[in-house]
Amino acid sequence: MRSRYRLAKQPDGVFYGWVIVAAASLVLFVAYGIQFSYGVFVKAMGEEMGWTRAQTALPYAVYVFLYSALSATSGRMTDRFGPRRVVGTGAVLLLVGWGLSSRARQPWHLLVTMGFVAACGMSSTWAPCSGTVVRWFTRLRGTAVSITTSGGSVGNLVVPLIAALLVGTVGWRSTMLGMAVGGGVLIFLAAQLLYRDPESRGLHPDGDAVATQTPISSLSLGDVQWTAPFLLIIGAYALTWLTVFVPFVHAPAFAEELGASDISAATVLSATGVGGILGRLASGGISDRVGRFPTLLTMFGLTASAFFLFASAEGIGPIDGGLAMMWPAAVLFGWAYGGSTALFPALVGDIFGTTHAGTIIGAVFARAGSTAALGPYVAGWLYDSTGAYGTAFLLCGGLNVLGLGFVVALALNQRRSVSTETT
Repeated sequence: MRSRYRLAKQPDGVFYGWVIVAAASLVLFVAYGIQFSYGVFVKAMGEEMGWTRAQTALPYAVYVFLYSALSATSGRMTDRFGPRRVVGTGAVLLLVGWGLSSRARQPWHLLVTMGFVAACGMSSTWAPCSGTVVRWFTRLRGTAVSITTSGGSVGNLVVPLIAALLVGTVGWRSTMLGMAVGGGVLIFLAAQLLYRDPESRGLHPDGDAVATQTPISSLSLGDVQWTAPFLLIIGAYALTWLTVFVPFVHAPAFAEELGASDISAATVLSATGVGGILGRLASGGISDRVGRFPTLLTMFGLTASAFFLFASAEGIGPIDGGLAMMWPAAVLFGWAYGGSTALFPALVGDIFGTTHAGTIIGAVFARAGSTAALGPYVAGWLYDSTGAYGTAFLLCGGLNVLGLGFVVALALNQRRSVSTETT
């Protein structure tokens, strides 16, 4: 099931696949930069409208669930209609959804504007961009996908800090509206550079002059959806993505509870972005050299460790780290989460082929990613019940340890599969 390409002379000029990478990275920079800024708005929204932490987290939880679930549709539509139409439509919906969210006065307003409209737009970013990049590369697939998805981490680093500065100056409503308009326009423009695959431009994967590929089993969703590798990938990523938005929504408020100022607390999200950039860029290239599974196992182990460090900031566990522990935990979390997420599209391409990559990536993202909706809401509920965040972060660490077990099972399954093919 593994493709083998012989190195061939590259055509003159820059391979258009790298333009695809740049455009897709910009889409993710804007979309995830805005998305990860939500935690900056939580406290100001709650104070203005008298909402509890659970009430401010619920619309975001619905948003995360719906955009993840709809990724199955956006991935299939990308395979059928191409990424330009899908991502361009998503840009318009993101602009409208986040823009109207800035006018919300009641929790149900936010449920409609963010939980539905913005979610529909966000579903047209990650799966379409990742599925497209997977088609353009084979030998450098891990590197290309990691560069693409690092756009989201750069956005995580830059945009929340800008949002925090603007919220303190012009208020949360004007800040959210400005980000919606500017972000929607940028995503729409970047979408115009996206093409479905290299063949549509008269090219071959990796920029090779000639495609010298042994036949590959390029499987459809119907072929794989009940197979062990597909289900194990879903299990592993469902457990880690269940926890992934907890720091993005609650870490700034957690830091403020420990004594940080609002601007200083926002830098916890930026620290996550720094780690995410480094983790995504490193994991792709390393996995191209040493293999997907050793790299993925390391990322899951580090994710669990990061959550335990977050819990230690509140004195839970053997280390009483205090407020100072928030930033190293955030960097480690960003590194590990970013690295494991960057490996996912490449892993799908390796195991199932690329013809239906958008559909399969979207289907896995829909099933596994929708669990992420529960994490922020449950963490908010635990905070409202206990007055502290430590227990929520400790639970997140335990779930990632379970996810690590699924990765081990997937690695063993693929090793048996390769052994069977070679005998």
